[in-house]
Amino acid sequence: MAIKAVTDTDFQAEVLDNEKPVLVDFWATWCGPCKKVSPVLEELSGELGDIEFRKIDTDANPEITRQFQVMSVPTMILFKGGQPADQMIGAHPKAAIRKFLTK
Repeated sequence: MAIKAVTDTDFQAEVLDNEKPVLVDFWATWCGPCKKVSPVLEELSGELGDIEFRKIDTDANPEITRQFQVMSVPTMILFKGGQPADQMIGAHPKAAIRKFLTK
């Protein structure tokens, strides 16, 4: 399942106004660890149907990146009810990300 990319413009509608929990992957094209996490998140998005998955390029979308104080990539923020509920920074194995999402 492909993870939908969001931007500063549609972040409110795609993430904050979403009724489901949403995991947002803050990433950058130059980030090596981001490239390792991306396929893991693709797999998890197909396995965890109760969570929506989105990704946002931090370089192309500085407004949202600043708003949520993302200082390093990859940063994954889990939003619930339009608010950040938890976050995970850095590249982690699939089992650790799954645990983070299902706790």
